Amino acid sequence: MSTSAPLPPPASPLSGTPAPSPRGPFVLLNDEPVAESGADLLGVGRAARQLAGLLVASRASTPFTLAVDAGWGMGKSSLMRLVDAELAHAPEVHTVWYNAWTSQGADALEGLIKSVLMRFDRRVLRRALQRISERRALLRAVRAVTTVAAGPLGAAGLVDELWKTLSVNSQARNEMRGAIGELVQEWSQTDDFRPRRLLVVFIDDLDRCPEETVLAVCEAVKVYLDVPGLEFVIGCDRSALAPNGLLRDLSPAASAFMEKIFQTSYRIPVADQQGVRAYIDWCARTVGIDQLLDERLTTMLAERSARNPRRIKRLVNGFVLEATLNPMWDDFAPEAVVRTLLLQYFYPDFYRMVAGAAGSGAGDVIAEFRTYREVRRLLRTPDPIPVAELPTVTRFLREHDLPEQDADGRDATLSRLERQLPSGFPEMVRDQEFTSLIDGLVALPRSEELLRRLREGAELPAAVEPEPAAYVQSLPTRAQPPAGAYGAMPGGAYGAMPAGAYGGMPAGRAAAPREDVAPLRYARILWVDDHPRNNESLVNAFRAAGAVVRIAEDSAAADAALAVERPTLIVSDIERDGNPREGLEHLARLRRDGRYDGPFVFYAGRVTPERSAVAKELGAHLTSSGPEVERLVLRAAEAERPLP
Repeated sequence: MSTSAPLPPPASPLSGTPAPSPRGPFVLLNDEPVAESGADLLGVGRAARQLAGLLVASRASTPFTLAVDAGWGMGKSSLMRLVDAELAHAPEVHTVWYNAWTSQGADALEGLIKSVLMRFDRRVLRRALQRISERRALLRAVRAVTTVAAGPLGAAGLVDELWKTLSVNSQARNEMRGAIGELVQEWSQTDDFRPRRLLVVFIDDLDRCPEETVLAVCEAVKVYLDVPGLEFVIGCDRSALAPNGLLRDLSPAASAFMEKIFQTSYRIPVADQQGVRAYIDWCARTVGIDQLLDERLTTMLAERSARNPRRIKRLVNGFVLEATLNPMWDDFAPEAVVRTLLLQYFYPDFYRMVAGAAGSGAGDVIAEFRTYREVRRLLRTPDPIPVAELPTVTRFLREHDLPEQDADGRDATLSRLERQLPSGFPEMVRDQEFTSLIDGLVALPRSEELLRRLREGAELPAAVEPEPAAYVQSLPTRAQPPAGAYGAMPGGAYGAMPAGAYGGMPAGRAAAPREDVAPLRYARILWVDDHPRNNESLVNAFRAAGAVVRIAEDSAAADAALAVERPTLIVSDIERDGNPREGLEHLARLRRDGRYDGPFVFYAGRVTPERSAVAKELGAHLTSSGPEVERLVLRAAEAERPLP
């Protein structure tokens, strides 16, 4: 379902005058898989037709299992739905769907087997139950016969009775495969049906399940349902099911068993440039922002989203929600939302400098970048620098503590300059999508006001990241905090703060953590910063996770705190007390005097090659990322935890 919300008329990006909304009210995209070939925007319909044809042609080769292999959001469910739609036209081919994510642990085995059995005719189920009952002289069998004779049962009742009979004990389970095989054979091979009937079982979201569920599903497929007449199509990321992924504790024998589950795999290819651009155009038209995406922005959205359809949808929906719900954008054109969020999503390090809090030392980084681009062009040209441009070069070099001219020439001057600039500038200046994004943002009406608000800490949503695999969220490593204390950081084993943590956890006194959910209860943090309010969200989150955090607003206060207690870790800014290098120099004094040799993190709005090199020499980390600080704090706290 799509929802809509009206917006005030945006200003024209060129004239600044009111202009009509691009397509009227904006709407949201749903995240449902494509189920009809007419809705196939990424060209997977051809693959679906071919896969369906192979499945139908392979009736005589059953049983077998096909894995539809792809990462998160790359269209596994859509391809499987399209295959299902194609199979609907094949004679005597039936399908059943089972979402593994809806089951827990051992229940998955029962759930999958029952889902398959429910697809058969009642008469076939009744005969199967009768055959099993006649073979046994046990009380269980007598009860089953009595139940069957007592009156007509629906398919669900018959399936329940079959399951109870087949799973009553280990001996019955040993007979389960044979009983199901006879049932399927009767259903698929009769004089009334030519060609032979085929049941295709689709299993989705297996790679999002905990290990116990995965193993239960695989046991059902390979041990009990591995019978002629059944084909399995399983949507999963094969890399997530590897021994070093979700199935981390598998023995060699168990790993070999997993390899036998899938006879073959189809890896969904990444959409080509033309296909993904057409998909973005469709998404933009549907939500009403098609007039806001130029050629460069579309290319950026395609490439920097890794051509991932789900991530593209999430980004587009993010534009709509931000533009609709955040009152900040009432004063700006919708294009400002698009460009700002693209900057936040795809260039997070740069965005953190753009939207740095007061006192972060980042300054007007967009103006600095654009001036650097011009100075770089002038220093790289063999011609003399024009007189009109010389003041710009001279002023920029002075601002970065460099002489106006370097005896080693312009290349050496540029090299020294780039060591003083934020890391990544030399790469970003060659990124045409990035430079176009920045130039377009600056050219918007009232861009100076927009950038001022961002520097003052305007509230924006957390950047959309690729969703981590479920197994990453559940890895019970010693370094990972319990679920509920921290959420999972995408792509890593360490947790990240709860939503809003370093962007919006309420300031004030943190609640006392419970002992069993306090991953930082062994951490004592000394935080040195002359603007402590900049760090309130992180500090409060650390305290809520059990850490003791002491604040020092200058080097002298930090020295006094160190004289009383040795912290687990020190977090510090770099620019303070009127000295742009005070944090670095303070740590150098601590190391030299032997007053502190433990973990040290510089949390600064500006990360440059020179700062990084000095920090490394001092045995410290330098980052502008809140989640990176969290990871380092967790690591330090883990080192302090007593061994069991």
